[in-house]
This record gives sequence, C-alpha cells and structure tokens, in this order.
Amino acid sequence: MSLEKINISAINKQLEGKSPEEIIKWSLSVAKNPIITTNFRPYEGAILHLVVSQKKDIPVVWCDTGYNTPQTYRHAEGLIKSLSLNVKLYVPKQTVAHRNVVLGLPTVDDPNHSIFTEQVKLEPFRRAMTEHQPDVWFTNLRKGQTAFRDSIDIVSVSKDGIIKVSPFYNFSDEELDTYLEKYNLPNEFTYFDPTKVENNRECGLHI
Repeated sequence: MSLEKINISAINKQLEGKSPEEIIKWSLSVAKNPIITTNFRPYEGAILHLVVSQKKDIPVVWCDTGYNTPQTYRHAEGLIKSLSLNVKLYVPKQTVAHRNVVLGLPTVDDPNHSIFTEQVKLEPFRRAMTEHQPDVWFTNLRKGQTAFRDSIDIVSVSKDGIIKVSPFYNFSDEELDTYLEKYNLPNEFTYFDPTKVENNRECGLHI
C-alpha cells in the first residue's frame, strides 16, 4: 500500500482492536523511512521497546531541551543501553547557561515563552525532520492526555504530511504498567518539560 493513497479513516477502522504489535507490523510494512521520537518522559520505555523489537536500527530522534531532570537523564541512558537504541540527538543551538541570561525560564503567559519554545524544542525538531525526512513517525500519544490528542486516533497525519502512528493510543496508565512489568522495563516519573509546565498543554510539535 502506498502512503500517498492511505485513507486515514479506513486505516483506523482496520486497526481498531489490533494489538500494538500488530499496529507496528502494519506501519513498518508501508513505511520506507520510519522514525520514532522520544523525550524519555514516563512510559516512553514501552513505545521504544515495542518499536525496536520489530526494527532494531530505527532512528530514535531525541530533541533534548537541556532542562531534563537528573533522573530523566539517568533513565534515558539506561534505556539507550539496554535497548541498544539508535539515538539521533538534537539540541538547541544556544546553551542553557546563555539562555538563562537572555531569557531565563519564561512562564507560559510571558511573551518570551514562544521564543523559548522555538529555541529549545521547535527548531531542533524541525532540524531533525529535515535531516531524516520520515514518512512514518512513531509517537506515544494517548487518548486522554490533552484535548487535541483526544481528537486524533491511532493513525493521524502531521501538519507536514507525515503519517503519525500511536500504537498505545487507547492504552491506560495501568495497561502500560502491565506492559512495562511484562518486559521488565523501567519507568521514571521525575520529568520536567519547560515548554509545557502543565501536563494538559501542547508544546507545538503535534499541532
């Protein structure tokens, strides 16, 4: 099946009730240049394990804002090693130390917040997508996380026309806990996203 001819509604109907493993298998069968993105937030071990179990060398794009907690960095290093992740690291062009002098850490209602978000997340992400040119993008978006994410489905299309696949879209935290326990995967909840602050906000990557 050609990606150009995919009917998103029909595909989501076809994948309804399928296991995450089956969703990944279908996605890889139509993809020519897939990637997976991660920020090593809670439950990322599940999606990373799921995808690399079927495609070991898939590029794992990590846009590191530079503001992660020590716990998140240790968690990331552990998963990178245990899953042999093919990490492609992208960081902002300005250091945290420099930005702290120029912008600080703006609150969401500060006019500088949009500049901050552009610097630490959006520009590195665009750079990653330009370099990799993916046709399929695996994410760990789930229903119930934000109003926007409630409006999509297992398969959706990004604003740039990339097919986004979220195999755990309908999973609850409890179901992901079961997955992590089954495969003896770690989890880490001490996580901070400086562009979102609140869990129910979008940072701009997906909308």
